[in-house]
Amino acid sequence: MAYWIASSPHNHIQDKTSALMRLVIYATIPGIIAQWYFFGWGNLIQIGLATVTALIAEFLVLSLREKNIKEQLFDGSAILTAVLIGISIPALAPWWVSVLGALFAIAIVKQLYGGLGHNPFNPAMAAYVMLLISFPVQMTLWQPPLSLMHHQLDFVNTLSVIFTNFTLDGYSVEQLRTHIDGFTMATPLDTVKTALTMGKTVEEAMTSPVIGEYFSVGWQWINAAFLLGGFVLIYKKAISWVTPASFLASIFVCSFIAFMVSPDTNTSTMFHWFSGATMLGAFFILTDPVSGATSVKGRIVFAALAGFLVFIIRKYGGYPDAVAFAVLLCNMAAPLIDQFTRPRTYGHQ
Repeated sequence: MAYWIASSPHNHIQDKTSALMRLVIYATIPGIIAQWYFFGWGNLIQIGLATVTALIAEFLVLSLREKNIKEQLFDGSAILTAVLIGISIPALAPWWVSVLGALFAIAIVKQLYGGLGHNPFNPAMAAYVMLLISFPVQMTLWQPPLSLMHHQLDFVNTLSVIFTNFTLDGYSVEQLRTHIDGFTMATPLDTVKTALTMGKTVEEAMTSPVIGEYFSVGWQWINAAFLLGGFVLIYKKAISWVTPASFLASIFVCSFIAFMVSPDTNTSTMFHWFSGATMLGAFFILTDPVSGATSVKGRIVFAALAGFLVFIIRKYGGYPDAVAFAVLLCNMAAPLIDQFTRPRTYGHQ
């Protein structure tokens, strides 16, 4: 009979790493399906490119380090990192964006520090920030929902755009992002941010077609799908409910106070919750047991700090969706948070 002993940080599931990683990957499926339904094939293609690159990079680095290739290559951690990268980057980003992101995440952020369990930063978010800072144009070419696009995209045309920057009919990415009324579309967070800097009120910003009837066309249902996947992880005890609850509560408190003080310049809590990568970050990024805090109190502080940073960066920073930056800043603070929140040794004052 085989037994598996889980080293700290301890999870409720004392099982092989591969089983836990597979469960988390399966939990992302509702969100991926929602992305495909509202935005087409782009993110599925990006996930495929990132996965192939991550596995090749993992194989090469493990070979150079003379590690157990079979066991570590297929533990699911590289595939999960690739899936998160493919979900996070713009659907129509050039093919080399996802390839570079996966290569950086595996070879530099993960393996350079010693492999799974030793990386101080979340590999997917570190790769996302690297890409955003290095290639801001490619990383901000977000595609509008299919229902708002003037030129429709099928699988072949999406593939053509990703590899050649043009559809088979010669339309560029910028042309695809142009609404039928002639203006270039952006994400809901970016749309509201731009409108506020132009002196408009939130109510005026919410009249944009990309906002839709509720909070944001497509994005609200993608966040709801990741929320559903997160509930599955909590039900299966793969993650602790404390981290996402603390993160969402922190965003709620910050956004609610700001909205009550100045509703003309601050969006509602529901807009913050169901736009951008909020639910993905709450249930699939911040819950990383390696790069986060370990104790229960530490997780509460860690996630609450992340929620506060997300609100501050969205409100005052230059990047509308701040989840990746908030996660990396909290990764750096995790050891200090653990230092002050770790449980006392039994029998000591």
